[in-house]
Amino acid sequence: MLWPPEPKPISGKFKLVMEKILSLKKEDDPSQLLAEWIELLHPSRVDWITLLDRLEQQNPDIHLKVEELVLSEKSFQTNIPDFTKLIGANAKENCVEDAERMLKKMVENGIMPDILTATVLVHMYSKVVNIDRAKEALESLRSYGFQPEMKVYTSIIMAYVNAGEPRFAESLMREMETRDTKPSEEIYMALLRSYAHSGDVVGAGRIATTMLLAAFQPTKESCSLLVEAYGKAGDPDQARNNFDNMIKLGHRPDDKCPASMIAAYEKKNLLDKALNLLLQLGRMLVDEAEQLLGKIAEQGEVPPLKVHESLCDMYSRAGLEKKALQALGVLEAKKEELGSDESERTINALIAGGFVQDARRIHGLMEAKGFVASEQLKVALMASQAFSRKRPTKR
Repeated sequence: MLWPPEPKPISGKFKLVMEKILSLKKEDDPSQLLAEWIELLHPSRVDWITLLDRLEQQNPDIHLKVEELVLSEKSFQTNIPDFTKLIGANAKENCVEDAERMLKKMVENGIMPDILTATVLVHMYSKVVNIDRAKEALESLRSYGFQPEMKVYTSIIMAYVNAGEPRFAESLMREMETRDTKPSEEIYMALLRSYAHSGDVVGAGRIATTMLLAAFQPTKESCSLLVEAYGKAGDPDQARNNFDNMIKLGHRPDDKCPASMIAAYEKKNLLDKALNLLLQLGRMLVDEAEQLLGKIAEQGEVPPLKVHESLCDMYSRAGLEKKALQALGVLEAKKEELGSDESERTINALIAGGFVQDARRIHGLMEAKGFVASEQLKVALMASQAFSRKRPTKR
């Protein structure tokens, strides 16, 4: 049985030189110490590996610089994995020029890159979004008859996405599907984000549909991205449809959703719809709603009754008494246009804001028109008496 060779014992001058090498600084040139090391030790490959391992553990800042020099030493018996390891280490640190120098040195030494080297290059160039070189590395892989696996596909797809080229990324994703390699949710979401951010509703819709077919259920983010896509494309109706669908699925919209929809409404000059949307949101932004109301007034338009209903609802729940009563005054002036549902909504908002006497007055108007209050409203009116602010009724 052959035992692996043991490294030579380190003592005396050998130990002194090794300690100097291990204590080198990043900016130091290790060439002279390495030459002294070679002269004293006449190292074999195992001696070099022992030195490199200790450097990696004790002084990683100088490790790669020393290893690059060692690759040129005949006694190291350099092979393909040695070059690939160093290329990969530089790639991991985003030291692309150093990695490319190693690749050039590798070829100059008559050692051609293999599948593993090409894979490392795909990841490296994808990470720094160098699309052309990443494509070259991918083609190199294919020239070996190697079909890219999930990690390789993911790297280059993400590179295309980060370069703002989702269509090329999607073509690679479709290639994955034809090779029975199921794209990950990470890939789908990256593509959906890219299409949505650019307002490409066709691309975004295509990815969303593919995700459903691949058994990925809509998430809060995927729904929000569809709203964003249609918002940027200036299609408020589809943006609203996706917004409503998001709520139906049980996802609470984030702040971006209303912003996307309002932008879409403003592109189409549908300011009343934008205002109504803001007013319908429970976490309403009063200032933004009033800004939109101002824009409507500037255009000489009269806000529809539903807007005043929403304003009364918003101001009442926010406890803004003066503004709530102003909006209520408009509603009372047009009481003949108020239906049962609109009346109940107004009464519930007044109760929520503590304006109980006003709520009871509107209830009286409701009954006078022959509308019957729902059981929920009757209970709310009864309960509100115990918590009334006893504020004088508006005359």
